Amino acid sequence: MTTSPNSRNTSPTAQRSRLALFVATALILTTGAGGWITLQRARAADQPAAKATPPVSVSLARVQERDLPLYLAGVGTVTANASVVVRTRIDGQLDQVGFQEGAEVKKGQLLARIDPRALQAQLAQAEAQRAKDAATLMNARLDLQRYTTLRSQDAATQQQLDTQKALVAQLEAAVKTDEAQVAYARVQLSYTTIHAPISGRVGARLVDPGNIVHASDANGLVVINQIDPITLVFTLPEDAVVGINRAQRSSQQPLKVIAYARDSQEILATGKLVLLDNQINTGNGTVQLKARFDNAQHTLWPGQYVNARLQMNSHGNALTVPAAAIQRNQQGTYVYAIDQDDKADMQPVKVDRIQDGIAVLAADSGVSADQRVVIDGQYKLKPGSRIVESKPQSSGAQTKGSTK
Repeated sequence: MTTSPNSRNTSPTAQRSRLALFVATALILTTGAGGWITLQRARAADQPAAKATPPVSVSLARVQERDLPLYLAGVGTVTANASVVVRTRIDGQLDQVGFQEGAEVKKGQLLARIDPRALQAQLAQAEAQRAKDAATLMNARLDLQRYTTLRSQDAATQQQLDTQKALVAQLEAAVKTDEAQVAYARVQLSYTTIHAPISGRVGARLVDPGNIVHASDANGLVVINQIDPITLVFTLPEDAVVGINRAQRSSQQPLKVIAYARDSQEILATGKLVLLDNQINTGNGTVQLKARFDNAQHTLWPGQYVNARLQMNSHGNALTVPAAAIQRNQQGTYVYAIDQDDKADMQPVKVDRIQDGIAVLAADSGVSADQRVVIDGQYKLKPGSRIVESKPQSSGAQTKGSTK
């Protein structure tokens, strides 16, 4: 009997041979894979460890707890505390000027003198008339005494006595009129010498000696401005009125006002609030205020524009950070706080206000005094990032702009 090839291939012996070949092949592959893995591990052990993610360079500042006053800021104009246009009260020729342009003058100082001769003559005439009427009155009183004696002796009529009494009363009235004329003439004569009504600084001389001046002249002779003390008029939004009134009631002293230069943070003067206007300007929704400053060094000048800050009250032991530390997202405001391991974490905070580059935080903001926060380089951070401080923030920079 003949056996076919298919029968031979399916014999038990052939099957065992193929199984042995398969097992041998699998063993070889497994051994090779294990050797390759071992080789790769050996190579990896010879290589240096992969470098960790480098820390992010940022600038830091510390949370500070301090008493930061609340200010309201506005823009104002310096004005003279008092301003007087010196004018003549009579007509005449200006004989003398007793001041130098731009000089300081004292109250009562001679400023100008007007030709007094015409008024001196009027005074002399009034005095002469008074003397004449006084002599006539004296004679009438003597006659009255005589008529009174004669009437008691029945040597004069009652009508004569009454007439003499009327004449005496008439002459007494005439003497009083003369005295009034004398006083008026003296007042007019006093107007020929013009004295400074206030202490201050005079401006340019508006009339030169030799000119005829009139009481109706609009410009006057000179303008005196009182600049020590000096005042500042500034405006604030109408919403500030309630807070200002509350601060005034709670303070035993006038509210403090600080004047700053317009182009810098230089403090020019510190004064006190003297006026909160009694009405709000409905046209622009502002209220006008006035502050008075001592100005011995003349750091403030009439017409000068300055920045004004009205100190409302003391905030009282508030947590503060530089305003640059405050970041915002859809959930609100936050800061990047740094822990002891120099890792950054997003810390939500509540900001009461920002003034002078300083942010005042609410007490429940989740940060504590002396804690480090990032003020520059936040865009490179994410929660958990390691940091390294690049430029430590000096204490002076942190407090810049705050004024006690």
